Amino acid sequence: MTGAERKRGRLKVFLGYAAGVGKTYRMLTEAHELRRQGSDVVIGYFEPHARKDTIALTADLEAVPTRTLEYRGASFEEMDTDAILARRPQIAVVDEFPHTNVPGSPRLKRWEDVDVLLDAGIDVLTTMNVQHLESLNDQIWQSTGVRVRETIPDWVVKRADDIVMVDVTPRALLNRLARGVIYAPERAQSALQNFFKESTLVALRELAMRQTAHVIDSRLPSDEPAVPADGPAAMAERRERLLLLVGPDPSTASLIRRGRRVADYLKGDCFAVYVAATPDLSGLSVAEREALERHLNFARGLQIETRILQGTDVAETLVNFARMHGVSQILVAREKADALRSWFASAMVQRIVTLARDMQVTVVADRSLRHAGG
Repeated sequence: MTGAERKRGRLKVFLGYAAGVGKTYRMLTEAHELRRQGSDVVIGYFEPHARKDTIALTADLEAVPTRTLEYRGASFEEMDTDAILARRPQIAVVDEFPHTNVPGSPRLKRWEDVDVLLDAGIDVLTTMNVQHLESLNDQIWQSTGVRVRETIPDWVVKRADDIVMVDVTPRALLNRLARGVIYAPERAQSALQNFFKESTLVALRELAMRQTAHVIDSRLPSDEPAVPADGPAAMAERRERLLLLVGPDPSTASLIRRGRRVADYLKGDCFAVYVAATPDLSGLSVAEREALERHLNFARGLQIETRILQGTDVAETLVNFARMHGVSQILVAREKADALRSWFASAMVQRIVTLARDMQVTVVADRSLRHAGG
């Protein structure tokens, strides 16, 4: 079978809620079992974190050498995707799925490297924590005070063929931390000030359980008939559709994450729309145009369809678009702005509510100031 004819590889994600729960250990244990069964397994990338028991599991597995990149006077080791492709194993073990590659790498994110391996027909085992899911970014910040910088789009994880939650109780995890199993003593103290508070671990564990259950539920066959009696068009009409009113304001990022999350739970579609008075966006400053484009690109990265509509009446233009596209819910952000802009925003939201009486309108608050000092 040639490379062109080879089927896309299978992706298995070992999901945890914090460092030290045993994701990499479980992944390597499975890699050994697969090798015993006769599969050709290599380590594509492994992050040891000085954990002796985990490192011991790599001793008998072939590892493809990493590539060294220089950046700002320092050397960094990154996964060598081309070398793995040349080696062409059946299965590659790749640690830390959400990792951001060093500038100068062929691709920005490790999940993009993994996608290349999958396209080549190589199965991949990988690891990640739930707090790296993009749509949970604001929720994680609000509950922990920690802004996770390395995120991965939800749709990438949803495409995984298997997701296994690797679980341990928060109390047992804190015991591992105290025994020096997870981090060296100085780093352990820092961890206790961030994710390793017991209340935070309990919340993260619950999120991981809910996320795993949601993925499983989304794959179960529906009780509804595949095609209703009144035909495919009627089925499309019944599908939930969300509409997000976006703009250059920073609160838009939270709105997009919230919209993606809601659409996923409803198994529905999502639009992100900006309404402009002129097609050339001349009403925006250069900085505002750049911010708007960042938000639109962010939405596209989360597989949200984006549109720029032209109209002088934002509420009317938005609601007309919503009605034409069978939208059931409209989400708008509550801007943190000066009193005059806030008044206009409130008046516009009220007008949207008045015009869209047959739809649900939700105002999403941006709570990013809650942990501004955290």
